[in-house]
Amino acid sequence: MKTRLPRKETRWRRWTRQAATTTKVVDMEEEGADGEGEKKVYVPGIEPLQPGEELEMDRSAYRMYHECQTGAPCLSFDILRDGDGDGREQFPLSMLVCAGTQADTALSNRLLVMRMHNLHGTEKEKEEESSDEESDDDEDDEDKKPQMELAMMPHYGGINRVRVTRRGEQSLAAVWSEKGQVEIFDLQPQLEAVHSAAAMATFVKQQKEATALFSFSGHMTEGFAVDWSPTVPGRLVSGDCKKNIHVWEPREGGTSWQIDQRPFSSHTKSVEDLQWSPTEATVFASCSVDQSIRIWDIRSPPNSMLSANEAHSSDINVISWNRSEPFILSGGDDGLLKVWDLRQFKTGRPVANFKQHSAPITSVEWSPVDSSVFAASGADDVVSQWDLSVESCDVGARVGGVKDLPPQLLFLHQGQSEIKEIHWHPQIPGVMISTALSGFNVFRTISV
Repeated sequence: MKTRLPRKETRWRRWTRQAATTTKVVDMEEEGADGEGEKKVYVPGIEPLQPGEELEMDRSAYRMYHECQTGAPCLSFDILRDGDGDGREQFPLSMLVCAGTQADTALSNRLLVMRMHNLHGTEKEKEEESSDEESDDDEDDEDKKPQMELAMMPHYGGINRVRVTRRGEQSLAAVWSEKGQVEIFDLQPQLEAVHSAAAMATFVKQQKEATALFSFSGHMTEGFAVDWSPTVPGRLVSGDCKKNIHVWEPREGGTSWQIDQRPFSSHTKSVEDLQWSPTEATVFASCSVDQSIRIWDIRSPPNSMLSANEAHSSDINVISWNRSEPFILSGGDDGLLKVWDLRQFKTGRPVANFKQHSAPITSVEWSPVDSSVFAASGADDVVSQWDLSVESCDVGARVGGVKDLPPQLLFLHQGQSEIKEIHWHPQIPGVMISTALSGFNVFRTISV
């Protein structure tokens, strides 16, 4: 099915306070606008909206901004690497995304692959909009509209989390679903469909319920935590809501896995997230509702080798392992973001601690190209971007004389409701994708 990504309007009209505006945490000067009253930057949690105030998106704070919907909302997604090269920044851009829906009924769910392309930047659009000359070339404007191809496979049961990887020529998706199984799917038919009209026609004609290459029911309950190894192709780890973790070892042939029935089991409550070490092939990290972060070595089951107990004051929802530095980032129900130095992990004290979000943290991720930059999302409908390289003595932004924001805080992105997951694009510097009840945002801010 082919559909277009809707063009973003400059004013948020559908929501009130929760949608808010995008916030540039630099150069925060109030300005006036003739006939429109006073304009100023809105920062969530600092000052509530007053009666009669309206929130407006500041397009100048973005290098690119697009949004799209996929029907039922997607709780989780992952970005597929493509063959267009790394480090690309020239518009128009294209990208591949795999996502899973959380529909109203189990039969209505889909495992989908999206190809978003012809994604232009906001600066050119802004220049065109501000031009004194009337544009009479509607066809040229039509050519600049973003486009999306969507290949959907029916999947029985809501999808809790999706993670993708490449193993040889295979593009694989690991799917945790509400039916209590972890399944592996080969995405090749869907990838062919989003790149070819003929393949899409065949795909739609032959569409049937997704058939897994492999599935594992040994968890005996549902879960959310799953991660592919970045160092050993096909190696997987999965964790469930009962506290158990299983490691998957790929067998030759690419269609089956060996899973030890004896779980890793030092946690006492639900395992919420898992991350493989980017450098040590046998080491992974986990976080849990039991408020601990643990480090494991698969050569030494079934207990963890390191732990930070009471790492947060409540459930720890998400973690991210820095690709080039010995840092783990965590986010919890307490709304806190914490950075842990593995060289000091035994002390149980983080090296950095940020409280900007006013609700539980739902997703965290280090930038794939800058080891000091990370992003987070929260149940407060905000995506925040941070840079640890900014020192406290550096000039911070001051908002309305109320208080200083953390100098490491680069940007606050808003406009979605119930944000569940965020990812940096691994091949396009600075570009982020977020999924929420209200759909997907694809954007790059001026700060990263």
